[in-house]
Amino acid sequence: MGAGHDHGHAHGGHGAHGGGTATAAYRGRLRVALSITLTVMVVEIVGGVLADSLALVADAAHMATDALGLGMALLAVHFAGLPPSDRRTFGYARAEILAALANCLLLLGVGGYVLYEAVHRFVTPAGTEGGLTAVFGVVGLVANTVSLALLMRGRDESLNVRGAFLEVAADALGSLAVIVSALVILATGWRAADPIASLVIGLMIVPRTWRLLRETLDVLLEAAPQGVDMAKVRAHILALDGVEDVHDLHAWTITSGMPVLSAHVVVSSEVLSVIGHEKMLHELQGCLGHHFDVEHCTFQLEPGGHAEHEARLCH
Repeated sequence: MGAGHDHGHAHGGHGAHGGGTATAAYRGRLRVALSITLTVMVVEIVGGVLADSLALVADAAHMATDALGLGMALLAVHFAGLPPSDRRTFGYARAEILAALANCLLLLGVGGYVLYEAVHRFVTPAGTEGGLTAVFGVVGLVANTVSLALLMRGRDESLNVRGAFLEVAADALGSLAVIVSALVILATGWRAADPIASLVIGLMIVPRTWRLLRETLDVLLEAAPQGVDMAKVRAHILALDGVEDVHDLHAWTITSGMPVLSAHVVVSSEVLSVIGHEKMLHELQGCLGHHFDVEHCTFQLEPGGHAEHEARLCH
């Protein structure tokens, strides 16, 4: 006979506040960051045209994808908050991860475009205005610093917030590169500083995006959550009195702040007859809840030999 039970553990600092997804807790900050990003994007486009600065235009293009990414993150929060149904038993929580994936693809595209345009500027130099470029670069840097402060805390709790944070961080460094290139142009007249700054911006975008893409794909491929060592989980379960074996042990992440674990645990019939199924389940949940940060644990208790019976039923 098997016994199934689900139990959630909420830990301080974890992302799933009040039953929502990790990103939902930062909805207000994402909205403010979106407003700042849109404003600076428009300012930098104007500045890039007036100063004929590719670095400013590149930074504005990056900010345009940031704005789209932040908008998708907020839209994903809305869908992720919808209740589950018989067909979608986890609701739309994965919408956040899909938004993060789309964000990555956009960033990779922008990074490639900036690198291409920078190389083109080396072949065909432009008459970049150093003074105007520096002014608009400072505006972008100040605004991006404010957005970074808003998103700093949520970057460890949500892939979506982390994606937004990395985008804004790249923007801040891009603004810094714009300022440095403008000062070089003002001091020396060397206009190649502008495409060099653009190359720096492009090279900053790609590696960070690649890391975020790998984390996002891990979630979609249902890899074990970061920080959950499956060998240690198995060892902890097997160390409990009466546990003879554990199989079909799985751990994955539904969305940021929502790790899940399930396992079939073979328990000695003698032990179960003494302590009962409920106490055994509490011991399993207490063990994993104490040592591992897993949001939901589901266990099926089985007597010895039940796994072979399951295998025969599957043929």
